[in-house]
Amino acid sequence: MFSFTKNTITQLLSNNTKWLEKQQTSINSAAAVIAMANILSILSGFIRTRVILSYFNEETVTAWTLAFQIPDMLFQLLVFGTLSASFIPIFLSVKRKNDEQTAFKMSSIVLNILMLIFAIASVIIYFYAEPLTLARVGDKLSSEQLSIVINLTKTMLLAQIFFTVSNVMTGILQSYKRFIVPSIAPIIYNFGIIAGVAIFHKTFGIYSAGIGVVFGALMHIIVQVPLAFKLGYKPTFSLNINFPGVKKLFLLSPARFLTIGVSHVQTLALGYFATSIGQLSFLYISYATYLSVFPVRLFGVPLSQAALPFLSQQSGKENLEKFRDLILQSLNQISFLAMPTSVLLLILRVPIVRLAFGTDNFSWHSTITTGKILAILAISITAQAMVQLLIRGFHALKDTRTPLIISVIFTAFYLVGSFAVVNYTNFGILGLAVISCVSFLVELLMYIIIFNKFMPNFISKSLLVPQLKILSASFFMAIFLYLPFRIFDELIFNTTKTIELIALTLTTGTIGMLVYIYFAAIFEIKELKLVNKAIRSFGQKWKSDENRTQEFLIETSVDDDLV
Repeated sequence: MFSFTKNTITQLLSNNTKWLEKQQTSINSAAAVIAMANILSILSGFIRTRVILSYFNEETVTAWTLAFQIPDMLFQLLVFGTLSASFIPIFLSVKRKNDEQTAFKMSSIVLNILMLIFAIASVIIYFYAEPLTLARVGDKLSSEQLSIVINLTKTMLLAQIFFTVSNVMTGILQSYKRFIVPSIAPIIYNFGIIAGVAIFHKTFGIYSAGIGVVFGALMHIIVQVPLAFKLGYKPTFSLNINFPGVKKLFLLSPARFLTIGVSHVQTLALGYFATSIGQLSFLYISYATYLSVFPVRLFGVPLSQAALPFLSQQSGKENLEKFRDLILQSLNQISFLAMPTSVLLLILRVPIVRLAFGTDNFSWHSTITTGKILAILAISITAQAMVQLLIRGFHALKDTRTPLIISVIFTAFYLVGSFAVVNYTNFGILGLAVISCVSFLVELLMYIIIFNKFMPNFISKSLLVPQLKILSASFFMAIFLYLPFRIFDELIFNTTKTIELIALTLTTGTIGMLVYIYFAAIFEIKELKLVNKAIRSFGQKWKSDENRTQEFLIETSVDDDLV
């Protein structure tokens, strides 16, 4: 029976979909795949948001946004905290020490245990959804909004159970350096939500979006399962905690669990403080945050995800100098790509907000307020992107304690600052944005200082000189971006029309990027050559790998005593 099922699933991967199976054998190629898919995922996310805003008013969408918090926190704590940093090193270590089928069995047992824990936690959350919601929101929400938050929270718990399965599949595929399919899955998820809203909005109202979330999460699984089966994965119905690698995986989880838990304290606090300021304040800062994490998802996350197996390889040797050099090289690449994007968001904040969320249900006041928040958050974008890599650097060194300590300090700083802003100033939601921005900058500073203690000469010319050059090029970009933007906006383009708004954004954005590239060349920023080389060689490498059959798996540095 199982053999028939497996054969049926693997047949779904025909010769026409071989590109989905391609293995990425370097950080840049893997990061490029993830980044390209992230662009599509972000664009599909914008479409999803516009569809929801076009059907429902701002108050209802605020409630929809708040409803994600508890289900997402539960998933992040129980599932992502277990899998995010430890799964790939341990999976490959079990595979190396034993065999491939043992590694697959380990992953299946981990999935079974996570599913059991998550199911129990979901039942508890379901019955206590109302008191949990009342405890985490301020006094500015209406009774109707509260009802929507509670009911959608219950609905979306089912989606997170599906995500538990799909994230184990993601870990398996990324262990084999198959990044394409896991990167496509979030796009399918977004279109699942869009389909749910488009089909059921007249019948179920905003709850149609909840139906879409469940459907999209199911598709998130379906798109990854065929390749996982083709690689050799077989489900095993066992809860054997003593199986090789299983116990070690869960023993490594508490520190990561606490780190994510601390970060979600900040997320919940943001919801509480924002809903204490105004009925729509949480919507404004959520949408601004959504835009501000675009460069983080586009550059910071892909490079960091792709770097983890390679960092693990270097950390397992008696040569931390290569590890340090790899960290520094990746940091400079992230900064080179993220900083100009943050400048674009800073200067072009209003047209970007209008293009992303400008429906009839999103007012001009909402656009301006969201744009102001985005401008503040844009200052910290590069810091957020760089932190993604530094966190994984510590994980590659099998150190989860340091990120936890930094997260505690970071969150404490944020909580104290937010409490002071809300209760003792009139800065409102802009004050919360300032606190968030400063907190991210402080977090980056702490990571760099501590990394320098682990690795002498980490803070050196190799880090400071490229960062100074990138900052200088970004400064000139900002100047030459702002001037044509003001001129074109007032004298040439009629930005009340969507087409001309797009033309204004593309024209001025292109000018800004060309100026950035020009000054990057003037300052001889090495990362410009690396990016240019990566772009030129990516297509050639893609074609040259078409007929390659030899696997190029980079072993991790996980010690044998891990399993």
